[in-house]
Amino acid sequence: MTGVKNILLLRHAKSAWNTPHQNDHDRPLNDRGARAARIMADHIAGKAPRPGLILCSTAARTRQTLAPLVKALGSPTPPISLEKELYLASESELLERLQALPEDIESVLLVGHNDGIGQVGATLARHGLSIALERLREKYPTGALATLRPPAGPWSALAPGTCELLAFVRPRDFDSR
Repeated sequence: MTGVKNILLLRHAKSAWNTPHQNDHDRPLNDRGARAARIMADHIAGKAPRPGLILCSTAARTRQTLAPLVKALGSPTPPISLEKELYLASESELLERLQALPEDIESVLLVGHNDGIGQVGATLARHGLSIALERLREKYPTGALATLRPPAGPWSALAPGTCELLAFVRPRDFDSR
């Protein structure tokens, strides 16, 4: 344990809209989304802080975004909590979930949906690289990942404007095609 905490906020990759009458919760990734999920998985496994806990919405598209990452992280796999409450959760609901983290967790990956994931990222980020902050606040595209460093202290003290934005990356930042 290092005592340094990290929050990784991953929006699900691009999903399919071509199945009429399909329940939104059950929408899968499209081909572009599946490729983006693999790209982001490789980035997270190679460059981002390794999560000690993964929180993921139960929606098909979030679970499919997470699947290549679980493979890329290898063994041992961090604990994964699939949570129905994260499906389309609001900014305040996501913040409350992060504030409820156990103190032995140093790094958490939350895989979720917009608008909540983009809003909580923008709300938490106080400072960091100006171009990354600008991109984060402008648009949180599918497959994007924000890496935040909260201040020292308990998770329960996590509050708006208290985190440093370490990175904000999108699948297109790595996709050469």
